[in-house]
Amino acid sequence: MKERWPLDVSVSFDPYFGEPNRDGEQGAEVLPDGRVHFRIIAKDAKEVAIDQFGKMYPLTAVGDGAWEGTFDLGKGFLYFFLKVDGADVLCPYLPIGYGCCRPMNFVDVPVEDMAGWDDLEGVEHGAVTRHYVLSSVTGKHEICLVYTPPKYDPQKKLPVLYLQHGYGENETGWVYQGHVGRIADRLLADGKMKEMIIVMGNGMAKAGEAGDRSLFPRILVSDLIPFIEDRYNVLSDKWHRAMAGLSMGSFHTSITTLTHPDLFGYAGLFSGFLRAPWAAEGEEQPHLKLLETPEKFNEAFRVFYRAMGTEDQFRDSFDRDDLFLENKGLNMIRETFPGGHDWTVWRRCIRAFMPMLFRD
Repeated sequence: MKERWPLDVSVSFDPYFGEPNRDGEQGAEVLPDGRVHFRIIAKDAKEVAIDQFGKMYPLTAVGDGAWEGTFDLGKGFLYFFLKVDGADVLCPYLPIGYGCCRPMNFVDVPVEDMAGWDDLEGVEHGAVTRHYVLSSVTGKHEICLVYTPPKYDPQKKLPVLYLQHGYGENETGWVYQGHVGRIADRLLADGKMKEMIIVMGNGMAKAGEAGDRSLFPRILVSDLIPFIEDRYNVLSDKWHRAMAGLSMGSFHTSITTLTHPDLFGYAGLFSGFLRAPWAAEGEEQPHLKLLETPEKFNEAFRVFYRAMGTEDQFRDSFDRDDLFLENKGLNMIRETFPGGHDWTVWRRCIRAFMPMLFRD
């Protein structure tokens, strides 16, 4: 059970695994065949299970308050709920991320064809800095994280990618769950992408107590871009500014880039919503107006990228967007990857997208 999780998804740089005389040995171990073995101490519990969004994996009582089980949960980054007598419990002996609007436990099962993409060893690594941005839109401070490459030189002007998470997540998602910094480090070491700054904001922003999915595009344009361009030495023309996002972040990207083609020359929609999937048929979506003039659209974007997992729960929306775009004469790149609405697919998306950016 002494699984050593990567230091950037752990709450401790060099974690210990509880005090055996007090906590008992517990946690999760990814076995060589990809199955995951769990050992959880839950004294006096009557039932303990791993809940993978409704698919239950019951653990078995093995004595001394311990519960164990070994399961095939799938591959890649896997959130789950630990259920103890029907209640959700956040286990401190398992990695903790943020998703579904709450802290959650997860495991990360290696995927064979993604080996080496985000290894910590063997390459130089960039840095991630936290900033607090006073927003004119929400009236309060918002948070963003900024990745700078390993050989970052403040005297050298760099392009910027604004990269957004999905619903129920926050600005940490692309760093901790998506491993975007580590993926970028490897691509840079291999000479496969241009140096860039990557900015990640909180798309779940609120004004007062009200959540509003339309807030972030306004925050980005009014507050976040000016903040970054004031504090970092960046290239500020549209051909050196890109935006991408997953799920809800893809819709934020669609709204922002199509409404402001003067600001962005590149766009990436991962598990991508070109149009609001909740909109009624025929409902007006003003940001789509640019798509009716192919010449202007094709001049506005050097890369407009759409991608989706083959098993994504929102695949019907992606297919409907395909039909909507058919015969419009728009220069777009479309890809699908094996997987669902999950971080394994989104890691594939960002790894494919970043090398396309800021090429002459």
